[in-house]
Amino acid sequence: MIFHAKRFPVGLLLALVTGHALASALPEQRIVPGGVATIALGASPQPPKVRFDGVPVLVAGDASRWVAVVGIALAAKPGKATLEVERAGRPAETRTFVVKTVRYAEQRLKVAPGHVELSAEDLARYEREREHLARVAATFTDTPPESLRLAQPVPGPYSSSFGLRRVFNGQARNPHSGMDIAAPTGTPVRAAAPGRVIDTGDYFFNGKTVWIDHGAGLLTMYCHLDAIAVHAGDVVATGEPIGNVGATGRVTGPHLHWSVSLNRAMVDPALFLADAARPAPGR
Repeated sequence: MIFHAKRFPVGLLLALVTGHALASALPEQRIVPGGVATIALGASPQPPKVRFDGVPVLVAGDASRWVAVVGIALAAKPGKATLEVERAGRPAETRTFVVKTVRYAEQRLKVAPGHVELSAEDLARYEREREHLARVAATFTDTPPESLRLAQPVPGPYSSSFGLRRVFNGQARNPHSGMDIAAPTGTPVRAAAPGRVIDTGDYFFNGKTVWIDHGAGLLTMYCHLDAIAVHAGDVVATGEPIGNVGATGRVTGPHLHWSVSLNRAMVDPALFLADAARPAPGR
C-alpha cells in the first residue's frame, strides 16, 4: 500500500500545501458508525502503511503531512479504535481514536413478500451473490484516488438517507448502507469520480449494479439500474454515463441507491460531496 509521491495525483499534491487545503481535500470527518475518521500520521519521506481491523487503509497527503482516511463500519461498536501504522526503518506504531455513538432514524417499507421471506431457491441465490460481492468489496489497488471528493451521480432529491434502520413488512433488516436519490426511470447515472469498473451484474436485492474502484480501497456502487452501459475493466471519468436509473431488485419505485465503500466499510456518501451538495443529516 505504498503510495510513491511521484505517483500521487498532482492536483491533490498541490492542494495539500497547507493544513486548510488538506482538510478541504478530504471527506468530512464524522467519527461514528458509518462515518469517516481522518487521523494525522505526521511527516515521513514515504507514506506509512496503515491497517484498521487488519484491512489496508487509504493514506493521503505528502511527505510533510500524511493522513489516514478511515471508513467506520455501520456495525462498529462505540469506543476506542486503533490503527496499526508501519513506516520504513521504524518500529510499528499505533494511533487511537474514539468512535462516538449515533442513532439513525427508522424507516418502514412495504415490498413484495418474496423479497423478505426468501424461498429456498432465492436464499441460495442470495448466498452465492453475497460471497461474490464480498470479494468485490475487498478490492484494493495501490494507485490512489485522483480525488477524495465525489460528484452526485444523478440529479434528484434524497429519498432515503444513509443509516436508516430498515423495517420491511414489519421485519427489521440491516441499516440502509447507501444514499437513495429519487429520479425517473431512464435518467442517466454518471460515475462519481474517475476509476475502473470492477463488477457489473443483476443481483437479487441490488438489481442491476455497477461497482467502480477509485483506488486504495475507495469504491462506489450504483444499484437498481434499469440498464448498464459499462463492462468490468472499463476505465471511466467523472460524469461519464455508466447506466440508467431503474427499479430492479428490492425497491418500492425507481431511484438510484448509491453506496461508498472505504476499507471495506460502507460509509455515508454525503461525507464525500461538496459542502453545498450535502443533505442535512437524517439522524
